[in-house]
Amino acid sequence: MCSHVELLGGLFHRDEYTNITSKIISKVGKNLHNRKHHPLWLIKERIKDHFYKQYIGRYGNPLFSVYDDLCPIVTTKQNFDRLLIPLDHPSRKKGDNYYLNNTHLLRSHTSAHQWDLIHSGLDAFLAIGDVYRRDEIDRSHYPVFHQMEGVRLFSNHEFFADAEHMDECHLFENGFRTPHKQESHTLEAVKLVEFQLKHTLCKLITHLFGEGLEIRWVDCYFPFTHPSFEMEIKFQGEWMEVLGCGVMEQQLVNSAGAHEKIGWAFGLGLERLAMILYGIPDIRFFWSENELFLKQFHVFDINQQITFQPLSKYPCLTNDISFWLPKEGYSENDFFDLVRDIGGDLVEKVTLVDQFTHPKTQKVSHCYRIVYRHMERTLTQMEINAVHKNIEKSAVKDLGVEGRF
Repeated sequence: MCSHVELLGGLFHRDEYTNITSKIISKVGKNLHNRKHHPLWLIKERIKDHFYKQYIGRYGNPLFSVYDDLCPIVTTKQNFDRLLIPLDHPSRKKGDNYYLNNTHLLRSHTSAHQWDLIHSGLDAFLAIGDVYRRDEIDRSHYPVFHQMEGVRLFSNHEFFADAEHMDECHLFENGFRTPHKQESHTLEAVKLVEFQLKHTLCKLITHLFGEGLEIRWVDCYFPFTHPSFEMEIKFQGEWMEVLGCGVMEQQLVNSAGAHEKIGWAFGLGLERLAMILYGIPDIRFFWSENELFLKQFHVFDINQQITFQPLSKYPCLTNDISFWLPKEGYSENDFFDLVRDIGGDLVEKVTLVDQFTHPKTQKVSHCYRIVYRHMERTLTQMEINAVHKNIEKSAVKDLGVEGRF
């Protein structure tokens, strides 16, 4: 194996953290969100157009800057440390990320660029890009997806310029952290930020989905915001989470050089919105080169209503795989990654259907059901058997499992 990973013109020395696969490397630089008339590009353009028109600066220019070509290779400092993510936080795990080595990885969220953009002097921006996470395999999960990050900072003057007693209004105090505010924020400032944030996001989602949409807010936790919220919308009779947001941790804002400002941030997934808005049933479609899929999104008006027309429904093929786990070191995401690397986009879903502990040896076995389906043609059992056999062999070789095939 080569001692370095070569990616986007850079060389990264391999170490014990390196777990990026050739399949993932092949996705880097595709930038589906910048591919004209792609459904992810449509969603991005609709959101960008909305912000450009709704939020105008003092000289008539758009208030929000847009960055959609930032490099997906980031440092652990950018992806975790600057966002105040604790060293023992599960989001740092090797099993959940694609590491080039112990100092560099493919970003797992567009939040990785927050600090740098604030540090450059920006008060309002949108950052859009591809993000990478090792995850389960089904119709709504894929190791590469696309996010949009939004940040807005406010000064004391912006919030309280029209206040009757402006001198008595403050953004900051030496107080206590509560479920509703940070220790350095006044309650009145937090309530204004929270109102601005929720109002902005309600306008955005109403712009995308139309009037009459039911929206609710759920309290949640993120390391880089407090208080934090998730927005849920009622769609086809069910509540669905569409984005996360919150008041930015002042420690993060201060460290980026914006000590006198307070702000909010949000993050949303473009695939999730596109699947809901356009009725796309499987996340793998976004990577399709099939013209029957792509031409459905060639529209003259980015706000034109589109309903995805299903392609011919090709039948699935299902094979099971069972093996004894090694005594230690087994990670389910390692197995999912191996299946993706060998089966690629032929794999629709992987489900753990049975697990068994031997009463005498205490050895544990797992049985997974792998569903294969081609998006554009009918698969044969012979070609799937060949793929499945390679998965079995590689699981034994690379994961240290014992076959029960």
